[in-house]
Amino acid sequence: MKKNLLSDGQGRLAAALLSPAMAVILVVVGIPILLSLREAFFRIERIQNPQTGRLQSYEYFAGLDNFTRILTRPDLVQANYGQTDRFWNAFLNTSFFTLVCVLLETVIGVAMAVTMARAFRGRGLVRAGILVPWAIPTIVSALMWKLIFDEAGIMNQVIGQHVLWLADGPQSFWAVVIADVWKTAPFIGLLTLAGLQTIPAEVYEAAKVDGATAWQSFVRITLPMVQPTLVVAVLFRALDTLRMFDLPVGLIGMGKYSVETLSMFSYLEADQSRYGPAAAYSILLFLYIVLVAFLFVRFLGADVIGDDEVRAIRAQRKRERARRKATKAGPVRTSVTSGDMP
Repeated sequence: MKKNLLSDGQGRLAAALLSPAMAVILVVVGIPILLSLREAFFRIERIQNPQTGRLQSYEYFAGLDNFTRILTRPDLVQANYGQTDRFWNAFLNTSFFTLVCVLLETVIGVAMAVTMARAFRGRGLVRAGILVPWAIPTIVSALMWKLIFDEAGIMNQVIGQHVLWLADGPQSFWAVVIADVWKTAPFIGLLTLAGLQTIPAEVYEAAKVDGATAWQSFVRITLPMVQPTLVVAVLFRALDTLRMFDLPVGLIGMGKYSVETLSMFSYLEADQSRYGPAAAYSILLFLYIVLVAFLFVRFLGADVIGDDEVRAIRAQRKRERARRKATKAGPVRTSVTSGDMP
């Protein structure tokens, strides 16, 4: 096959190898997104039949009504932020869960990685033990923490207070945060550890010879060199936390406004057969996740693909464009004076 700037002659082979995976992604992800997009512009109305007395469902095109009803017909609830519309309460819960959980997980995960990177006896056992919380299924972790946060559970006995962690209130928000940080901080720690192991030991030795302290080595060597791996890990955790559902459901329960997320709100709307609004809320959550991913990649330089060949092809394309422009501009003529002659 003919090679060109964007292909090394194996395009058909690559397409044949990727087609099964792309077909599965299309069926599992692509088609549901299209159906949800279609459902977001329709509503189901139940009208009683005067002849039979039974309720009959009629679907009709609602346009943007499922989206505009968020602003025009608010459903006020009392939660952590006072009397707020239920959609915006779920939106704020989702955003604050993501911000607080990812921030704490990043700090604790980096501390775990720095600790595991040191040479000490039993390091392998420590690494295996850190994997345990992340390996536990989320719903099992939620039920375990539900026993801990019970009214007569271990948490109240440790702090010596009588706190209703599982009731609808600000304390339930922090109960979900603690459970999520405990479970997923090892994920960031393991990815950061993989980045730390790529840093040569000679760099730290040279910094130590120059008189750098441990904090200076961490700030000026460790963080800059582990930043690409850390940013990707934080991106994955942020996208995962934005769609949080099973942990607050298993730990606190459904219908608790203090921990209700957009995923939970969409599920409850669909459970009440309000499929149009549920699809609209899911589409808004999808766009929110896309926006967060774009901001990470655009401003923090998250290298999600991590393919050196792709970057090389882009650089080659830039050089090819520059060469074509130079060719169109024509050769550069220079005048030679008699003083320049040998």
